[in-house]
Amino acid sequence: MKIWIVTLLFLLGFGNFYSQNVSVAKEVQAESEKLKQAVDTKNESAQADSYYNIAETFFNNGNFPKSEEYLLKSKSLYEKLNDKQNLEKVTRKLAQAQEKQNKVKSAVANYETASNIGYSKQKKALNSNDAARLSSSSQTIQAEAIQNNIDIIDKGSEKAELADSYSQMADIYIKQNDIPKAEKNLNNAYSISKKDAPQQALEINQKLTDFYLENKDFDKAIKAKKKVLQEDFVNKNSQEKVEQIQELADIYIKKNDPTEAIKLLKNAYGIALQKGHTLEAQKSVKRLDSLYQISENTEASVQLYRDFLGKLPDLVSKDRSLVDNKILEDTEQRISQLEKEKQLKDELIRKKNIFNYSLIGTLFVLIILIGFIFRTLKKVQVKNKKIALQSLRREMNPHFIFNSLNSVNQFIATNNELEANQYLTKFSKLMRGVMENSTEDFIPFQQELDLLENYLALEKTRFADKFDYQITVDEHLNLQNLQLPGMLVQPFLENAIWHGLRYRSEKGFLKLRFEKKNEFLNIFIEDNGIGIKESKKQKTIHQKSREGRGMKNTLERIKLLNDLYKKDITCTIKDLENGVLVEILMII
Repeated sequence: MKIWIVTLLFLLGFGNFYSQNVSVAKEVQAESEKLKQAVDTKNESAQADSYYNIAETFFNNGNFPKSEEYLLKSKSLYEKLNDKQNLEKVTRKLAQAQEKQNKVKSAVANYETASNIGYSKQKKALNSNDAARLSSSSQTIQAEAIQNNIDIIDKGSEKAELADSYSQMADIYIKQNDIPKAEKNLNNAYSISKKDAPQQALEINQKLTDFYLENKDFDKAIKAKKKVLQEDFVNKNSQEKVEQIQELADIYIKKNDPTEAIKLLKNAYGIALQKGHTLEAQKSVKRLDSLYQISENTEASVQLYRDFLGKLPDLVSKDRSLVDNKILEDTEQRISQLEKEKQLKDELIRKKNIFNYSLIGTLFVLIILIGFIFRTLKKVQVKNKKIALQSLRREMNPHFIFNSLNSVNQFIATNNELEANQYLTKFSKLMRGVMENSTEDFIPFQQELDLLENYLALEKTRFADKFDYQITVDEHLNLQNLQLPGMLVQPFLENAIWHGLRYRSEKGFLKLRFEKKNEFLNIFIEDNGIGIKESKKQKTIHQKSREGRGMKNTLERIKLLNDLYKKDITCTIKDLENGVLVEILMII
């Protein structure tokens, strides 16, 4: 019969239920809603506060492992936020939770950490004293550290801390077997804690009761337990009242007074049934059964189990603690799920940020690469343009060179050595000037003027009866500082002579003028030759098929100079009634 009942209780899961204050589930559930809101709004400070409040709820109800779990989460966030005030608070509470679990090394480390944070001078001293108390094996040092904390806390309002210190001092006197002082400190601790910290008061009362039991003082142990049963915080909590009655019954059992123990356990069983505390009812039944077995009262034991099994369905249905435990379990699962979702979101954000940063980095590198390529291409283009410009500068009309040499040959053939010598001297001077300036895009105006005068003098020697010329230079022009593209004007002079003036029946005239107008230089080449239209009519088929390289090169040079140096050089050619006017305009 007994085996069947125990099996039933196990299947119902009673062995897995843990006693918990009804308010714990509600407090944790309320705080979990705040936590969800904090996570949704990405308010890490509020998240840390919620974790701390949940941890404190578990701590105040004696569930120190759970308290430690949430304190670690809170501490991690406060560290991230560099919130020293709250970090000091949570680290101290973490050390206390670890001390309650006898995790001495971890507790000492956290007390020292809290002391080093040192946001508050008072807390710094408290944490330093607690670290010294736990890390030292000397009872004298421990007692001194505890007394220092009592002196500090006694001036403040943290009664739970003060009660803890008196309880710790009692532990020192218990080790020293100083019963009066141990008893005095435990009573002080109990008196302080019962007003604001019921759970702490219950723990201290249990410590006092155990202290009396160890010293075989059953009467004082019974007195202490009866005292706590008269407290309002016990009478208002039926579950706690049942547990305290059961503990009082255990003292009577140890005193070898089974009659009073059975009376108390029946009372506890009745309250548990009335208030719907399944686990406490089951505990009372098991203890009563043990007492009945000792007294060999089998009938009473069977009757008790029958009564319990008969009332079990109704008991379970109204057991609020089962619902609260389920709510607490579900709430913790929701918190856990919330944390997983947060981690998942954080991971997604992290991956998104990595992708974005990688994309930005790639684009940045790509922009730099494109910029480098563009700059390199620009340099190549500029270099190519300069090479092309240099090549165009070095080109002279081969007809001019060929005809000049023919003229020298003609002078020699007619034994006119003086004319040949003079012509050759001018020609060589012109060639040397062209070659010397072939590496420069711009040369001094005076050098350009000298080259043009030399060229016109040569052409005048060859076509003495065809034209005269005049060169006019504006007096406002600085002949030394002004820079001009070398031999830019020469092709236009050559065109005027070869395609206009030399076909006249009478001697023509060629004018070359340089004028300054604001920031511009105007160059005018004017002839009174046969003009462009008439010149085209007189060209042979062979001449028409040939492209005038001199003019083409000059126009290409103007385009390259504008691209490279932004000179805005323009060239206009007008066919006059008698002759041609060329105007070249450039910035100086």
